[in-house]
Amino acid sequence: MLCGLRVLFTLALLFTTQGSWAAVILQYHHVSETTPKVTSVTPAQFKQQMQYLADNNFHVVPLAEVVQAIKRGQELPAKTVVITFDDGYRSIFETARPILKSLGFPYTLFVSVTPTAKGYREMMSWQQLRQLADEGVTIANHSYGHEHLIRKLPGETEAQWLARIKQNLQDTEAELMAKTGQDVKMLAYPYGEYNTALQQLLSALGYVGLGQQSGAAGTYSSLTALPRFPVAGAYANMASLQVKLQARNMPVLSSTPTNPELSDGNWRPTLQLTLEMQDINPEQLLCYLPGQDAVKPAWTSKNSFQIQATKPLPVGRSRYNCTVPSKHGSGYYWFSQAWVRPDDQGQWLHE
Repeated sequence: MLCGLRVLFTLALLFTTQGSWAAVILQYHHVSETTPKVTSVTPAQFKQQMQYLADNNFHVVPLAEVVQAIKRGQELPAKTVVITFDDGYRSIFETARPILKSLGFPYTLFVSVTPTAKGYREMMSWQQLRQLADEGVTIANHSYGHEHLIRKLPGETEAQWLARIKQNLQDTEAELMAKTGQDVKMLAYPYGEYNTALQQLLSALGYVGLGQQSGAAGTYSSLTALPRFPVAGAYANMASLQVKLQARNMPVLSSTPTNPELSDGNWRPTLQLTLEMQDINPEQLLCYLPGQDAVKPAWTSKNSFQIQATKPLPVGRSRYNCTVPSKHGSGYYWFSQAWVRPDDQGQWLHE
């Protein structure tokens, strides 16, 4: 009897620990009623969302706290949430800031130098960013000019491209240090675009990288491709957010291919994942691919499966998303594989 109770206690501790690793990182852009809906939440929606976090005892923590926990293998409290904003729009300063300040919530802004310096599209000023930094807000790297970082210039070699991107990131970091006093070495990839070579560069430079693929961050996440849940447009409603806030870190032991950048006509990539199955029922795992209904993957072993799109992925950015409910707790394990592809002639989508 005592042995059985010990086993139950051990399992309960295991599942509690797994759940505690699921830090949900939210990604916002505009908080406004007049900006494009696809990248916006209204002030009323944002206030409702932040109040929900406060009323339901979510632990809203700085991004750096989650990064350090993953690096050190330390546990995080259950219901851990991080709030991030990309681009540094003025609506964040004027509308989101008072709401976050009233609730005492920390947050991170990812900003680019050129759009900020030139005041593009309702951007905050350096003075406003410095004020936020002085208030304890984290100001982090979003590239110098909000470039598509994975795209090479005409005739540019791999080595030349890497040298250019390295200089871009270092120049941005130096400017952020000069203007805000912060040098945190965290990069949100513009457009959520990255590839293996860029991840390796970040690792060599000591940077953390954040994408725009969905999922909860935790012990199974790559520190050069941390997932975030975009909150905007069709995904700005409370019902959608409540589901995401219960997301768990999918226990991925291995994944192939690892490079999101597609080439050579490989427009229907086969993704293979190997999972830790302790809390997963394979019959309940479903994947969502572009232009397809939810599909069951093909299991190749007790803990590995494959999934492939039935038609070529669209030019530009897309995702394979896979989810499965926890067997022993609430919420869903969530994994998203980002893809980015040029057209059939190798040309990138004009944006």
